[in-house]
Amino acid sequence: MSDTLGASFREIYERIKLQFYHEIYSASHETGMAITAVEAFSLEVIDQLGKPTVGQFAEFLNISRSNATYKVANLVRLGYLRKERSGPDKREYYLVLTDEYRAHAALLDDYVAALVERIRQSFTPDETAEFSRMLKMIADELLPPMQ
Repeated sequence: MSDTLGASFREIYERIKLQFYHEIYSASHETGMAITAVEAFSLEVIDQLGKPTVGQFAEFLNISRSNATYKVANLVRLGYLRKERSGPDKREYYLVLTDEYRAHAALLDDYVAALVERIRQSFTPDETAEFSRMLKMIADELLPPMQ
């Protein structure tokens, strides 16, 4: 990527993502419930989809429902995910992240909070406000909507 903005954006994205994987793998090994890269990725997808059904999870990843069911069963077994019955008909399950997962994900929040504090210390309040405005615009207007 020859574009400096693009290369810098990619580097920031990769380093934050890498920190997330480091935190979740380290924490999962400490508890004796090691998680694979695919499982960590699956948890991220479920988190971003916000209580999807198994079918919605499978559709988003473009995988078979049986493959998604297998992944979900492993995540339930590890304690990072639970299935919650849907409304009155109770035929469908929503995938809900557990407090165990949330505790690991909170480690990333701490990392981001420290990064934000370093940004505030390195830039003027006006620069920080402008950066915040640009990030909000990127999130709200320039990124494609979640499917």
